[in-house]
Amino acid sequence: MLTWMLNICAGESLNTDYLTPYLNSLEPNFTNGVNFAIIGSATLPRYVPFSLFVQVSQFLRFRYRSPALMLNGYKDLVGDEDFENALYTIDIGQNDLAASFDNLTYSQVIERIPSFITEIKNAIWNIYEKGGKKFWVHNTGPLGCLPQKLALLARNATELDEHGCLQPLNNAAKTFNAQLRVLCEQLRRELINVTIVYVDIYSIKYDLIANASNYGFESPLMACCGNGGPPYNYNANINCGRTGYTVCHEGSKFISWDGVHYTEAANAIFASKILSTHYSTPQLSFNFFCNNM
Repeated sequence: MLTWMLNICAGESLNTDYLTPYLNSLEPNFTNGVNFAIIGSATLPRYVPFSLFVQVSQFLRFRYRSPALMLNGYKDLVGDEDFENALYTIDIGQNDLAASFDNLTYSQVIERIPSFITEIKNAIWNIYEKGGKKFWVHNTGPLGCLPQKLALLARNATELDEHGCLQPLNNAAKTFNAQLRVLCEQLRRELINVTIVYVDIYSIKYDLIANASNYGFESPLMACCGNGGPPYNYNANINCGRTGYTVCHEGSKFISWDGVHYTEAANAIFASKILSTHYSTPQLSFNFFCNNM
């Protein structure tokens, strides 16, 4: 999923408005950035809305049209210099892995990973060729720790690690992350005057699950909103929002909201750790991008 963040120095602690969705048709304001991310998106297949390829295609159209419309008097858009100064964030890949495990063996999933990485490489190159110089790339989280996957795929205790997560799915995520890290290293050498920050989201999320009690969480592998009760509270036929679901009394005590997405409390910790730069390579803060505008 792609996001283009402009005017990032609006506040010392990212005290900015939410980015406007690109497809927002009601008086959109893109002066602070543009959000091209769509729920459920993946890198492949290319032409299924809204794949990474489609999101980049939308960006390219926006990149061409925005400066031209500004010249004609349209407001709340961005110009050529803004595109060059913007921070481009990329966080995608988990949906590709999750969908692959629905009908492929572990080895087949591993064989597909380079194709996912190639799509991310193409996306960064396309943005770079249109002036993009600053990239913030997230790796993917521990897929095997999601209550949804545990409820649907856990069949053998030997597949679970010491914290109860599915090792094959987490190993696939680690393989994807290793290849993504190599890609970022490669692109730093190939692209001129470009900064690419690689953020280890996997370690952040896995640490929260492995040490849940230290952060004040309970039942780290159980969804707050769902059906079925312990150990995962996930039912594919009665998931969060459908008739029969229940919601935990204290969402702040849970890491998983609905078996796939994280709670607000968990996301707050993720954001704090991301901003700490301890999980970034190189360890550059957001202020770096402000100072280099």
